[in-house]
Amino acid sequence: MSLLQAPPQLSLADFLQLPETKPASEYIDGQIYQKPIPKGKHSAIQTFLAPAINQVGIPKHTARAFTELRCTFAGRSIVPDISVFSWQRIPIDANGEIENTFEIAPDWTIEILSPEQSSTRVINNILFCLNHGTELGSLIDPQERLVITFQPGKQPESKQNQDILPVLSSLGGLKLSVQDLFSWLSLN
Repeated sequence: MSLLQAPPQLSLADFLQLPETKPASEYIDGQIYQKPIPKGKHSAIQTFLAPAINQVGIPKHTARAFTELRCTFAGRSIVPDISVFSWQRIPIDANGEIENTFEIAPDWTIEILSPEQSSTRVINNILFCLNHGTELGSLIDPQERLVITFQPGKQPESKQNQDILPVLSSLGGLKLSVQDLFSWLSLN
């Protein structure tokens, strides 16, 4: 994430009026940070993980994963690589369709680290989410082949190889090891 020049005292409301950028920009503590352009490993994991979550959560109406969804809450506007919401918490509009604006923290925030991305800023966003109601955070590091999981009130845990990844309890049918996750990077 690179720091973009932000006008002094830029408010969250002012930030939300700016045009969207590609890749997405986030508003953190009055500053704008642009996320890096996803590279191959990042994109491959994101492309397979979100549907794997949805394959379990959508048919049972228990949870749904969204990629690159802007979540604005508690004075921040962030764009996790994957945001998972329990079914009953997905904002809906008057037509019973998914809202365009999500003003709540996800139940599970998933970030896939890009080589040029600041791991401390990503961890800071995960911790911020946990402090505002998120049940589970995952930091996936394709370079190191490990996943660090975060849960409220618990020490972060490092998962690798055959370790099974924690998921939301509503996604109990989803069993995924770290090795399964990184197998999506292979063309074999």
